[in-house]
Amino acid sequence: MTSGKLKYLIVSINLALFLGSCTEKDKPQPENEFRINFVHTVNNINAEFDEMIYTNAAGNQYEVTEIMYFVSDLKLHKSDGQIIEPATWDDIHYIDTNIPSTLEWLAGKNVPQGVYDSITFTFGISEEKNQSFMFVNPPEVNMAWPEVLGGGYHYLMLNGWWKDLNQVRRPFNFHLGIGQIYKDNSGQVPDIIGFIHNNFTVRPSGDSFSITSGQTNTLEINMHIDSWFDTPIVYDHNTFGGAIMQNQEAMHVGVENGKDAFSVRKK
Repeated sequence: MTSGKLKYLIVSINLALFLGSCTEKDKPQPENEFRINFVHTVNNINAEFDEMIYTNAAGNQYEVTEIMYFVSDLKLHKSDGQIIEPATWDDIHYIDTNIPSTLEWLAGKNVPQGVYDSITFTFGISEEKNQSFMFVNPPEVNMAWPEVLGGGYHYLMLNGWWKDLNQVRRPFNFHLGIGQIYKDNSGQVPDIIGFIHNNFTVRPSGDSFSITSGQTNTLEINMHIDSWFDTPIVYDHNTFGGAIMQNQEAMHVGVENGKDAFSVRKK
């Protein structure tokens, strides 16, 4: 046997021994990916944008042009009280109806398999994390909340148009972020004496769901746009006007209505 053949034989034997020594636990294990798709509906039908076709509980005719918002601190809950936080490396996600790629979120990997009772998340960004200038690139940087009004970032920009009492088409900017407390209700920036953090916890309605090992598991979170204006408090654009960033009363209605504005289902 030539030296070349001998070397080839030795290498082949060593390779076979190495492969034979590998056990199942040495092989890469499939990840239990957890993804979330975001959808937006009005009256449980996919939302139509830039069309004056909706009427809220206050009787306002309105249309929606775009929606931008943050969700964060996602948690999965089991019936025994166990809580899983899958998005430890990316726990703030930005959603923008103008950017389709933001409507899908890889929220976790290697999520323990099993049945989960529900999910919760923070709508917006918690007080501790909502720090000015933490985003430096668009589109997130465009969500900055004015420093004089509390800083940090918008939790929600829901923009559109409504028809006022004279049937005049007017723009509305239904924006949520840090609210202000004004001395003597003046509404003037120099008279701000305190701030209110309008982020809130959402537990979307929906059934329990399972995480299956070795595959991509996808949940669909549905924002029911009409709920922002209808339940549990009737929101009237004619009362609050087109811009509410300095109107804590209006933002408080938004907070209360946002708590039931989401549902979830397994895809």
